[in-house]
Amino acid sequence: MDTGARTTGARTFVARADTGSITDKRLLKGARARETALRRAVDIASLDGLDDVSFGRLATDTGMSKAGIQTLFRSKEVLQLATIDYAREMFIDAVIRPAREADPGVDRLRSLIDHWIDYATTPLFEGGCFRVANIARFDSKPGTIRDALLRNQQEWLDTIGNELRNAVQSHEIEELDIDLAVFQIDSVLCAANTALRLGDEDVIAKVRRTVDDLLKTV
Repeated sequence: MDTGARTTGARTFVARADTGSITDKRLLKGARARETALRRAVDIASLDGLDDVSFGRLATDTGMSKAGIQTLFRSKEVLQLATIDYAREMFIDAVIRPAREADPGVDRLRSLIDHWIDYATTPLFEGGCFRVANIARFDSKPGTIRDALLRNQQEWLDTIGNELRNAVQSHEIEELDIDLAVFQIDSVLCAANTALRLGDEDVIAKVRRTVDDLLKTV
């Protein structure tokens, strides 16, 4: 959608706010400070996990004052949740939005995979995939952080599933178990992220082969 939003499952993909639209200088300064803090926070979380995202660490890494960062986010949990949302929005910008230019179904699914590969190999975050880096740390820790990570996880799985359904319904590919295919694609992407961090670039060919095997034409 050209509006920058898309409904998937129970949630909506929405782009980050553009600070260029803020004219009040005080508000603009605050928005830029928040942006600076969160851009560093997502890299810290991708490298060392969300537990290491703190006011003190951000102050040291960005040169901002600890008190200033506390004013922006109020508590560590608020900061962590904002970091998750910011990482989600960056993922949308890098992977989801560009894929919307492709036709629904096989073309869009392949585009999602292509952009995910770019996202993981560039990488967008210093530690690789933000989701993979953090979900395993919180999967057994009930609470708001876990809930936010799981919502983002489900949102991504729903996106893959929607395009597989589109492909089946338009008779581009054979009937298949959608839930199983989504699990297989996500599993190979998570494994590929780890392999890439270990320097195995050959894993990209395995990702493409896995997807190709699932997208058997009618």
